[in-house]
Amino acid sequence: MQIINPATEAVIGEVTEDTQATVEEKYRSVKAGQRAWAGRTVEERLACMARFYEALETEKKVLAETLTSETGKPVQQSYNELNGARGRIRYFLDNTARWLAEEWVVTEGATREKIVYEPLGVVANISAWNYPYLVGVNVFIPALLGGNGVLYKPSEYATLTGLHIQRLLHRSGVPEDVFTVVTGKGAAGEWLLQLPLNGYFFTGSYRTGRLIAEKVASKLVPCQLELGGKDPLYVMDDIEDIDKVAAAALEGVVYNNGQSCCAVERIYVQESIYDAFVRAYTEQARKMVVGDPMNGGTDVGALTRPGQLEFLLGQISDAVEKGATLLAGGRPVDRKGYFIEPAVLVNVDHRMKLMTEESFGPVVGIQRVKDDAEAVALMGDTEYGLTAAVYSKSYERAERVMVQLNTGTVYWNCCDRVSASLPWSGRKHSGLGMTLSYQGIRAFVQPKAYHIRH
Repeated sequence: MQIINPATEAVIGEVTEDTQATVEEKYRSVKAGQRAWAGRTVEERLACMARFYEALETEKKVLAETLTSETGKPVQQSYNELNGARGRIRYFLDNTARWLAEEWVVTEGATREKIVYEPLGVVANISAWNYPYLVGVNVFIPALLGGNGVLYKPSEYATLTGLHIQRLLHRSGVPEDVFTVVTGKGAAGEWLLQLPLNGYFFTGSYRTGRLIAEKVASKLVPCQLELGGKDPLYVMDDIEDIDKVAAAALEGVVYNNGQSCCAVERIYVQESIYDAFVRAYTEQARKMVVGDPMNGGTDVGALTRPGQLEFLLGQISDAVEKGATLLAGGRPVDRKGYFIEPAVLVNVDHRMKLMTEESFGPVVGIQRVKDDAEAVALMGDTEYGLTAAVYSKSYERAERVMVQLNTGTVYWNCCDRVSASLPWSGRKHSGLGMTLSYQGIRAFVQPKAYHIRH
């Protein structure tokens, strides 16, 4: 399997793909090794993760440059991702022992009662290319800490990063027969679905997530899906600094080349400040530096997948044909690689794919709204339910909007952020289950009830 640099279209490596036979062999190995791993204390497993935490820092240069070379994200954002991953691991290091400890519920009387948390067994982590460290550590760190074996399939667009993760975990003390990478494209994922695993944890598109859920439903094992979004941002007319809010919205749209599940994908602005906001947003978007992701001054790098450029151009064309105005960007960059200028469109509405279908790129439509009620209706007019943001001077007013939004996460005066201490979950087509927080730790274990009578 060839690894292509999306910024240069050059082949930067070749990796041997797994076959169905090697996937089955890896499963048998991990199944055999998981029991001994589960027999270790939580403290012993935490010590391994602590060494992995340190390794991400000591090897950050090669890890960041590898990540940028195969995904196209600006290299500073690759460093940011590694720092963010370490922050999440720190949360797990500090909190896992507490949430996996046995709980005595009844300690007096003839029958005492307690809850013990046991591993699921061997689980599949079918991961994503857009944030391979962040979405990866959300799953494989708590899975390993809970005593599970993990078959980790990185995206074919982040395979070299997946192999780095495997190397560092093994060096940190996680046995080779406890964490193993499965390399390949869609077929490798299909073979994982055919195995008698004890859990499936997927990050990716709604279409693939639904397919996975359907195929493993008869197994009656946990199936968690972190899927896409069409995340709205609403700007109320009482904001005090339009330039600042426009800058925050722009970063929410274009960060990671717009390839974030929780990226801002549509903006609604109250009519009295609409023109001023659009002017501020557009001026700042035109200043974004698009180019070599290895350059520290680059704001927007290359799209990771070759077909995504044509997809975004198609959304823009559909919007313009239906009456939208392209104010800035939206054109391919004349150079090797999959580059597009950040696009700003106005005169948009929900007849347009740009406002209803996931974009996953540095493009956005900005729509005028009359009041909060219209904003709520438009923000909710989607099959997705991942995040939604509201900018306002008044928390009370913003909260009245946020409580009406059917999303797993809401933001007031911020957007496009994740916290390890809060559950990360989606509703509707944005997914099932959750990672992060104490609930994300417990997602990888199963409770056993003890009734102890003397």
